[in-house]
Amino acid sequence: MPGENIIRKGVELKALTTMKTGGPAAYLVEPSNEDEIIKLLRYAQAKSLEVFILGNGSNVIADDEGFDGLIIKLGNNMSELIVDDDPEDPDYSFITAKAGCLLSKLGNTAASEGLEGAEFACGIPGSVGGAVFMNAGAYGADISDIAVEVSYIEDFKLQTRVVSKEDFGYRTSFFAHNGRIVTSLKIRLKKGDKERINEYVRELRDKRTTSQPLTVPSCGSTFKRPEGYFAGKLIQDSGLKGFSLDDSGAQVSSKHAGFVVNNEGKAGSEDIKRLIRYIQDKVYEDSGVRLECEVRFLGGKKEQ
Repeated sequence: MPGENIIRKGVELKALTTMKTGGPAAYLVEPSNEDEIIKLLRYAQAKSLEVFILGNGSNVIADDEGFDGLIIKLGNNMSELIVDDDPEDPDYSFITAKAGCLLSKLGNTAASEGLEGAEFACGIPGSVGGAVFMNAGAYGADISDIAVEVSYIEDFKLQTRVVSKEDFGYRTSFFAHNGRIVTSLKIRLKKGDKERINEYVRELRDKRTTSQPLTVPSCGSTFKRPEGYFAGKLIQDSGLKGFSLDDSGAQVSSKHAGFVVNNEGKAGSEDIKRLIRYIQDKVYEDSGVRLECEVRFLGGKKEQ
């Protein structure tokens, strides 16, 4: 295996995902820079190893059987964050964050600097790389509102793209295709009233605490919002809020029907997938709307 990284074998994915599922990964490496990622990709290609890019594991359901490939985990080793004034406009500042930086850290740093526009990010548990990949958002705002530049790897080359709203869609982006790997994000925010910004952050935090099951293992919102509907409302209208198929621990949250939770972390991936399929079928039967998963599946069957 190339580079100076410590190769870890048989790491339990359950410990690396917020849903608390998953068996062992054949290989797992946490690179420190883009060059190491490229070397790892070339190695994986030469050895015919499947590659999965993992951030904070907050939007992933890992299979009970594990993953027989190479996981490149973008975490603490690539989590630098830099704040710079915009040299062309004193009313704005830039924040550049590596892919492994927590999105909540990006949002909280912006708030502490008195920069407005990233308040929505303060409560999202994912990493910056994953947030760009899926255009993460909350409360009417998302990454596309603040992103100005993204660095990424494609075809073993590091590239930088000046981005616009057109590069993003609902829970997807230009970077979610062709095996692209996001390595850093640059955002541009306007300087504002620090007290008002932090008050808004507290308001959103309180809203999350009261409406979402934050103390139970989950992937956050399990399903994408169907056009013209809200997934949680459709699930609740089907009488599934708080529903479980069995005593495995997999349950539709009684606090927010849009969340599938893993009570006590005891449910396996198949228990959770079975419940997800049941929800999709029941909602489709009742409303004619087929819910699409927002979460990604690591290992095992990925068709949902």
